[in-house]
Amino acid sequence: MRIYFIGQKGIPASYGGVEHHVEQLASRLAKKGHEVYVYCRPWYQNLVFQNKKVPKTYQKIKLLNNPSINTKNLDAITSTFTATMNVLTRKADVIHYHGIGPSSLLFIPKLLKTKSRIVATFHCKDYEHQKWSFLARSYLKFGEHVCVKIPNGTIAVSKTIQEYVREKYHKKITYIPNGVPLFTKEKAKNIKDWGLEKDKYILTVARLVKHKNIHTLIKAYQLLFPKPNKTNPKLVIVGGKADGSGQYEDYLKNLAKEDPNIIFTGFQTGETLAELFSNTYLYVHPSAAEGLPIAVLEAMAYSNCVLASNIPENLEPLSDFGFSFKVGNVDDLKEKLVNLLHKPKLIKETGEKARLYVRKKYSWDQIVEKTDEFYENLYHHNPKNLHPKEFATHHWDKIADLTEQYYTNML
Repeated sequence: MRIYFIGQKGIPASYGGVEHHVEQLASRLAKKGHEVYVYCRPWYQNLVFQNKKVPKTYQKIKLLNNPSINTKNLDAITSTFTATMNVLTRKADVIHYHGIGPSSLLFIPKLLKTKSRIVATFHCKDYEHQKWSFLARSYLKFGEHVCVKIPNGTIAVSKTIQEYVREKYHKKITYIPNGVPLFTKEKAKNIKDWGLEKDKYILTVARLVKHKNIHTLIKAYQLLFPKPNKTNPKLVIVGGKADGSGQYEDYLKNLAKEDPNIIFTGFQTGETLAELFSNTYLYVHPSAAEGLPIAVLEAMAYSNCVLASNIPENLEPLSDFGFSFKVGNVDDLKEKLVNLLHKPKLIKETGEKARLYVRKKYSWDQIVEKTDEFYENLYHHNPKNLHPKEFATHHWDKIADLTEQYYTNML
């Protein structure tokens, strides 16, 4: 099938949950023999490839350059519009929109490309993000309505979103979650440049935007360690501004400026990011709004213990294999940190169980099979409403889980 992805900034992913999701999904679909196209915004590709020549293909995926007006309010909608106009001129079996904002325009190919199947993935209730104005939030709510009501099929990345749609719109949509690869742990090398050592720092990874609530983590850390000391575990904040003026990033750095143990690394990828995840003592995710947080899944896949805010979207992947605190509550976060910093054995055991859990529940191989079957059902059977169902899983995943558990017990 010829599959087109619209709504993401681009691939390979430098930051952003949607971008990581699309990269993993598109690359695996391409390996299965599908002809996969991903629309990319020029400014993002220049960032990823560091202003070098942008390739036309990546991991068998064809990259399509589509222009946008790169401002906070216009970037996503203008890039979606140009991509939508372009896809109208192409032969497409599946046109897949990602996010409720981009989905606001999917009615155009639904009307004009009747032989194509239009799919939308509901990643997150973006209007809950504090950066948006009233007008922008209203438009995103319109996009949510289109995302749920108009396409041939809608996918929810979390059961929390699936249930929300059922209650609000009285409609069943299909649950296919975000996934995560199982990573190999890396020894500390590059991260030594920041003075970081194994199990001697707390980590968080996020875009530095207000709804990620990084200020809550900084304040809790400062309450816990009011006087900077070389013996204190460091707090490592990985990420940078995603859009806008960077005011929130400046606020965070000003908040932390008196403590050299609070380290801002900027965006990191590849080996350095792998080292950061591999050697942290504890991963903390204080966000106030999410879809299904890929950073939490990645932390768990590295066998890390996760402490996250108690919003439903964070609690869903954590299940019984992590810890939570009251969202936005600095004192509660501080108390949870005090408790966990003194329980290294519990930290290690929880992290090992978390890895086994995400391997079973959030395997990309399973997720791609489910998505491929979803496309096939839409394209070949074209039901008026594709009813969600639980897709079959592979017995080999269970065998791999049991084998890994056996190895863990031996160690």
